[in-house]
Amino acid sequence: MSRVSTVYLLTCAAIGVAGGLLLWGAGWASTALFALAPFFSVALAGLWLLPATVALRLLERPGAGILVGVISGLVAFPFLGAAVWWAFFAELAFLVVLYRFWKTWQYYAGSVLVGVLYPFLAAESFNLWSMPAWTMVAFFALTIAGCLVGTTLGILIADRLRAAGVAKLARRRGLAGRGLGRGSGPAGQH
Repeated sequence: MSRVSTVYLLTCAAIGVAGGLLLWGAGWASTALFALAPFFSVALAGLWLLPATVALRLLERPGAGILVGVISGLVAFPFLGAAVWWAFFAELAFLVVLYRFWKTWQYYAGSVLVGVLYPFLAAESFNLWSMPAWTMVAFFALTIAGCLVGTTLGILIADRLRAAGVAKLARRRGLAGRGLGRGSGPAGQH
């Protein structure tokens, strides 16, 4: 049996399209906010983590976040690079441990990492280094808070979908089927 099933791909596509619609709106809202009040546009940063977080939490499969990021980016085409970039950070904490375990703190680790890194990479756009120190601290705090909120929403949505029985066939199997860990089988129900 193939490791990548049709059910898995269709589930990622559904999450990706829904996420792409969200990111399309968030991208344009952020662009408008950047023109009016650049400082506050980073409050929407966490929305970019949401589709990949939903996919990773719901499916617990390597690459699900990146695949959903690509699909989301294709739907919100002007923002393709951003969607994939943010999805990478949602997936990074799992990649580092070679997808051996799926703990809630890993979602937040990726979120905090991108929340700290993004202001440094976008500093020129926001003219961050010319701001007073308290404003820079507030900028970092707002970015991190936005990322944590987006991740929390993604986890909440995925947990609700899982409780409703969505994507049961697309989830990671193997360990649970052998009674060795979490997953979709009876021995590993969460």
